[in-house]
Amino acid sequence: MTLDLSSAPIPSDTTDHAPPPTRPGRAGTQLLHDLPASVAVFLIAVPFALGIALATGAPPTAGLVAAAVGGLVAGLLGGTPLQVSGPSAALTVIVAGIIAQFGWRTACAVTVAAGLVQLLLGSLRVARAALAVSPAIVHGMLAGVGLTIAIAQLHVVLGGSPQSSALANLIALPGQLAGPHPPALAVGALAVAVLYGWPRLGRLPGKAGRVGATLSRLPAALVAVALATGLSMTAGLRLARINLPDWAGHQPAALPDGAMLAAHWPTLLGLVLTVTAVAGVESLLSSVAVDRMTHRSSDLDRELRAQGASNMLSGLLGGLPVAGGAVRSTANIRAGAATRMSAVLHGCWVLLAAVALTGGLRRIPLAALAALVLVVGVQMVSLAHIRRVHRHREFPVYLVTVLGVVLLGVPLGVALGGTVAVLLALYRLTRAHVDVLTESDGGYTVRTHGPLTFAAVPKLSRALGRIPSGVRVTVCHDGSFLDHAAYEALHSWRSSHQGAGGLVSMVTERQSGEVLDPDGTLRAGSSPGLHRCRAWTPWVGHHCIEQGESDPHGRLLDGVRGFQQHTAPLIRQELARLARDGQTPSQLFLTCADSRMVTSMITNSGPGDLFTVRNVGNLVPAPHEPGAADDSVAAAVQYAVEVLEVGSITVCGHSGCGAMKALLDGVHEQAGPPTPLARWLRNGRGSLDRLRRAPAEFEGRPVVDTAEQLCLTNVVQQLDQLLANPSVGRRVADGTLRLVGMYFDFATAQAYVLDQATGRFVPVSAHPGQPDRGDDLEVQGLAA
Repeated sequence: MTLDLSSAPIPSDTTDHAPPPTRPGRAGTQLLHDLPASVAVFLIAVPFALGIALATGAPPTAGLVAAAVGGLVAGLLGGTPLQVSGPSAALTVIVAGIIAQFGWRTACAVTVAAGLVQLLLGSLRVARAALAVSPAIVHGMLAGVGLTIAIAQLHVVLGGSPQSSALANLIALPGQLAGPHPPALAVGALAVAVLYGWPRLGRLPGKAGRVGATLSRLPAALVAVALATGLSMTAGLRLARINLPDWAGHQPAALPDGAMLAAHWPTLLGLVLTVTAVAGVESLLSSVAVDRMTHRSSDLDRELRAQGASNMLSGLLGGLPVAGGAVRSTANIRAGAATRMSAVLHGCWVLLAAVALTGGLRRIPLAALAALVLVVGVQMVSLAHIRRVHRHREFPVYLVTVLGVVLLGVPLGVALGGTVAVLLALYRLTRAHVDVLTESDGGYTVRTHGPLTFAAVPKLSRALGRIPSGVRVTVCHDGSFLDHAAYEALHSWRSSHQGAGGLVSMVTERQSGEVLDPDGTLRAGSSPGLHRCRAWTPWVGHHCIEQGESDPHGRLLDGVRGFQQHTAPLIRQELARLARDGQTPSQLFLTCADSRMVTSMITNSGPGDLFTVRNVGNLVPAPHEPGAADDSVAAAVQYAVEVLEVGSITVCGHSGCGAMKALLDGVHEQAGPPTPLARWLRNGRGSLDRLRRAPAEFEGRPVVDTAEQLCLTNVVQQLDQLLANPSVGRRVADGTLRLVGMYFDFATAQAYVLDQATGRFVPVSAHPGQPDRGDDLEVQGLAA
């Protein structure tokens, strides 16, 4: 994930049911964003809904019903305001199987029952539990469904008909390839070419690229279906087209007859649970993806209840199962949606099209829709997910799930993948390595790798038994899980070895929740290495101070007393050295005075590391700015650059900055004599002007909160104003000083650093050389 500097960051943690204070006209401004976004999503939703209905064998009207209900019901009731729901590609294979075995009206009844179960689960507040499913199983299921869809729809593109299973489709594919239907193949090939090529028009060189960038804003799915339909009509091709029945003949749900229900109730119950699980997990994972794009916090239980209500109504009205989709939701965010009204309006447009545009929809060739669904199926097999799963050593789970879904169907494939995941976890739980190393001074080092459980106690005991009595031993535990049996075995051996005159030290080499101290006690929160530095722990002491002291100054003094008692003895020697040698910081860190910005915490720095300047809004007054300059900042910058000779200057902004909100409110332009705050905020006018000139775009996605836009844009502007300082400009020109832009998001505790080459803020990874952890949790490739 990257943050685009052309606009600004995603908004900080807000929820739809607890909106921030609004200014007059805010609702109208939001509607200006929601209206075009709803149209953009509608243009994607209609062809996709028809394509999913075609792939399942359901009536085309069923796809439109699901899209309309998903927008209206899930949009109004959902816990993820910017998520857009509709027919699910992940359920295509399942629904097709239900229709083939029991008929369409029974499939609708299964959808109603699945919605009822989802509603019940959401009421029981178990939505978070669904996210415990291994990502390897989820991605494997999606990839398997995608392959199944792609193979089936390839037959339609070639002018044939899909078989009843993926294996049958594979067997029949050579014969279909040997005798394709040229008109269908031409229409399908055109649609596939447009779907892959249309988003890349902006990459063309020169003027063609600028024109292509403008054209590529149109949804590729809409353009592909429109061009394919146009080709079939102008060339007079004889093709199978959408058989869109009149709404008078539309079939709603109906319960299976008593005999069928008595004979097949276990199968039907399993199908209900399968639809419930797949649709629910897909919706919740999509909600998590939307949260990552918008930095909002969704109510997942509310979202699950809304999906349940949508499925109940969709099934009753004769629609396909509904689920939240990452593709539609991403398109919604990119198009500038600000509130849930975008999804609701998109549902209104779908409903209007289903009533008023039936004549035009009947002209669409089946081969064009099949090509659309084929491409979606291929894109559900994500190489990024495969690499991520492989990096986490779960590729066997992924592969087994994919093959199981393709060959055995979704329920058995997922069950098979889950079984492999459990077996793999049990295998790893019993895999522990114990190495005994001899040191040059005659001591021994015992290194453990992997979880130490009761299964590893025999191996551990054998290794410890080879150590002679009376020698010095260091036991280095790698921080993995340590159960009670292994703990007792270690400490029993330690007691006997020390009783024989030996010395035993037990340390950890990696961060862990349990660390063995030399005295044999357990200690939590250590950081990597043998130095045993404590990691961050909650401000428990501060909470205790609040309970015992109500006066703010008294709380401050209690905090100072705590420092004198606990911290000062630990750092007194280092501070004495700094007092003797003077300060030699390598960086000037300029940030906001916001109380939440703890510079030493987010930079993991200590005394003497940073020369810090803090002010309201992390502003750098431009030189010779009349009425707004502040010599204190310029003096600090000059001292840091010329006297301390720092090697870098970092300007760090943050989410939810009050100074930026005051700028947007026009505090600096208030009538009458300006207050000190108004005079100071004039130093941010350049940021405000820059924001107004910038395109409203965030890495292709819209920025939902203008105040958060300004927070990020301000960092870039202050770097420019900093460069105007003569002493800074000379050092930068000499190559001896580096300017750095940084942004810190409180909602996610994530720091971002400006990449000068690309003009974007990129997340700082917790592990150098690896992508940010947040990228691993992102849901990609979930089909619409």
